[in-house]
Amino acid sequence: MGMAQTLTRERVFAGLRERLGGKDTWMGYLVSCPYCASHYFAFVLVPLTGTYSIEVTVGGWVGAVLRWFLSSLLITVIAAFFRVVFWFVDETQGLVRRRQRTEEEETATRRLMRKKVEQTLPPPQHTEEPPEAPH
Repeated sequence: MGMAQTLTRERVFAGLRERLGGKDTWMGYLVSCPYCASHYFAFVLVPLTGTYSIEVTVGGWVGAVLRWFLSSLLITVIAAFFRVVFWFVDETQGLVRRRQRTEEEETATRRLMRKKVEQTLPPPQHTEEPPEAPH
């Protein structure tokens, strides 16, 4: 998930995505869609790391290919689940930041309005202070 997210969303690979045509071309789409890229990463990384999480009863090369393919799909589904969880976390953090920004803007607006009102009010009238009472 992290590698797919980095490839498809981060600035460091923006040039590669642009050179390949972004989401407008087939090759560009392969490096612009996090879900698609996670499949390709899983297809390569499962045999490299030996992370076969599904066992099949079919033997021979058909069983090996099926085991590789299904294990890669399972890892991709797990990565997609984590991507959704992290999206909700990021979205929640974004909402908190927007709310803080809105509150700061409202406070600044209130200060400006208060200053305008204070400038339009006549200066306070000085009245005689009452005599102090003896102690």
